[in-house]
Amino acid sequence: MQVHTEIADFRGVKRPVLTTGTFDGVHRGHRSILQRLNEVARQEGGESVLFTFHPHPRMVLNPGDTDLKLLNTPAEKAALLEAAGLDHLLVVPFSRHFSQMAPEAYVHDLLVGAIGVRAIVIGYDHRFGRNREGNIDLLRSMGDRYALRVEEIPAQEVDHITVSSTKVRNALLKGDISTANELLGYSYPLSGVVVKGDQLGRTMGYPTANIGAIDPYKLVPGDGVYAVEVSTGGEVHGGMLYIGQRPTLSEAGLQRTVEVNIFGLDRDLYGETISVRFVEKIRGDIRFAGLKELEDQLHLDRTASMQRLAHLP
Repeated sequence: MQVHTEIADFRGVKRPVLTTGTFDGVHRGHRSILQRLNEVARQEGGESVLFTFHPHPRMVLNPGDTDLKLLNTPAEKAALLEAAGLDHLLVVPFSRHFSQMAPEAYVHDLLVGAIGVRAIVIGYDHRFGRNREGNIDLLRSMGDRYALRVEEIPAQEVDHITVSSTKVRNALLKGDISTANELLGYSYPLSGVVVKGDQLGRTMGYPTANIGAIDPYKLVPGDGVYAVEVSTGGEVHGGMLYIGQRPTLSEAGLQRTVEVNIFGLDRDLYGETISVRFVEKIRGDIRFAGLKELEDQLHLDRTASMQRLAHLP
C-alpha cells in the first residue's frame, strides 16, 4: 500500500476507484466497504484508494470539544488498511476552508479533477461537502454527468446491530470488550512506552509495567482489570492490565494509570514500546480496605485472566 499526503502529488495511479471517510477503527463495516472497493477496482482495471483526513474533522470544527477519542492511531489505521488489501491511502489535512467546499465542487474539482476517480464506492448515508449537503443522490447525478460508476454499501449488520465507530467507542468506555471486539473484528489495541512507577506491585508479587506516552487522542477503555495479550520485544505474553486511579493506594482524583502485569516475563522494560490487545474485562475498579485484601484480589484476577488467555502458548 502506498501512502500519499498531498493531492498535488497523487499521480500515476491507474484508474482510481475511491472511497472516502475517516474509517476510524477500520471495523467490520469499513472492511465490507473496502472489500467491495477492491472488487470494483479489479472490475474497472484500476487501483483502490481511500481518501481520508487528519486530524479528524470534529477536532477542527469543534476545537473545544475534547470528548472525542479515536480507536486508531495513524500507524494502527494504516496497518489495518494495508491488511485489508487497499492499494493507496491518501491522507490530507482537514481545515475549516476545506469544510466549506460546495458538494458539487468537491466532486468536480477534487474527486474528478484533482484525483481523477473512475468509480466511487461509499458507505450507507455518507455525507460530504459544506454543511454535509452532499449525498448519494448528488453523487449519482454527477456520476452520470462524468461517466463515474457510483455504488453505495448498505448499513452492515452484526447480530442485528449496525456497526459504527461510535458503537465501538461506547462499548470500550463501558469496558464491554466482547462487544467492541466483535464489532471491530479484532482485539482492541493500545500502545505506549514503559515508564517508572512506584514499584508497589512488585512488593506484592505482581510487578507491573506502567504504560506511558499513550497517544493523547487514543481511546483508553473504562476503568477496571482486563485480560490482555502483551507484545514487546517480538514476544507475545498473557497479562492482566489495570486502568484507573488506584483508589486503594491513592487519594481520589489523582492521575489515571495504565499498568500491566505480564505473565512469564521478568525483566526490565523501561523505555521499551509495549502493545496490548484487550481480550476480556475481568472486573471493575474497586477500593479495598487494605493491601492484603488487594493482594488477595490480584491472585483471583490473575487466575481469571489466565483462564481467558488459555489460547496463548
